[in-house]
Amino acid sequence: MRLLTSSIIKTHFTNPLALFSRSKFVMSTAVEFVTPRLVAKKVLAKSQGEGDGAVVRRSIGRPELTSLDPFLMLDEFSVSHPAGFPDHPHRGFQTVTYMLEGAVTHQDFNGHKGTIRAGDVQWMTAGRGIIHSEMPAGLGAQKGLQLWINLSSKDKMVEPNYQELLKEDIKWAEKDGVKVTIIAGESMGVKSPVFTATPSMFLDFTISPGAQMHQSIPETWNSFVYVLEGEGLFGSMDSSPISAHHVLVLTHGDGLSVWNNGSKPLRFILIGGQPINEPVVKYGPFVMNTQAEIQQALKDYHYCKNGFEMAKHWRSQ
Repeated sequence: MRLLTSSIIKTHFTNPLALFSRSKFVMSTAVEFVTPRLVAKKVLAKSQGEGDGAVVRRSIGRPELTSLDPFLMLDEFSVSHPAGFPDHPHRGFQTVTYMLEGAVTHQDFNGHKGTIRAGDVQWMTAGRGIIHSEMPAGLGAQKGLQLWINLSSKDKMVEPNYQELLKEDIKWAEKDGVKVTIIAGESMGVKSPVFTATPSMFLDFTISPGAQMHQSIPETWNSFVYVLEGEGLFGSMDSSPISAHHVLVLTHGDGLSVWNNGSKPLRFILIGGQPINEPVVKYGPFVMNTQAEIQQALKDYHYCKNGFEMAKHWRSQ
């Protein structure tokens, strides 16, 4: 998917923990976080057009939340034939596509082609350059999430890599009314085998009414929640319930607690990653460290060189 705006942004996220007490926080279930993660910022993802007739709810990558190092963009997308995301380039980051409903077919100029369906994941490292398409593979609305994860300067020009994970191969765990699908990282003692060039976690939680969850997060990582269904209390039992289509930026700390006091299941995505702390320059589908590197990427794409050689003759089918 293409981000159509260009900007130069700072990637350092100021830790807002100074707003909160650092005293020990003890959970009623004997789970204890020395520094619990609380909600620092809440943003509602509003619908907008993207690609060729697709509709997305963009949460990260909009004016209220331009980025959260190392995350560049998060879209909840809905696409129906003949709309989609036809052939387009990327350089300098990773894209993660997680299907929620329906199916999308991916093709790229390195010969990868595959259809991912509800519960499947495509984890693609664009690296030095790739051109691909993402088109609906069924009737009606095809829905999912796409996350953009930045790469450090040392990894921006690596060879492209493609990982496709089918639902039946993705690990999961369940306990006390909480189910988690472990796309990347670790939860409930279960670890995903997915390679993440930028250290990251990507967890899909469903919490039954009356249940609660407690998830450890590396203290120095930035993290956020995206609510898909239902509503819940995040970080503190004294907080107000938060409903679907909100992204919640979390304070730094060693873990997050969530409670579902409602009558319906609560489903949300918890994502965290190690900050890169490098300059970020974005222009459309290219994400580099300097304006000069962006200009070079545009030239390489235009002249089909330095990673884009196959662009001269390749077209998706």
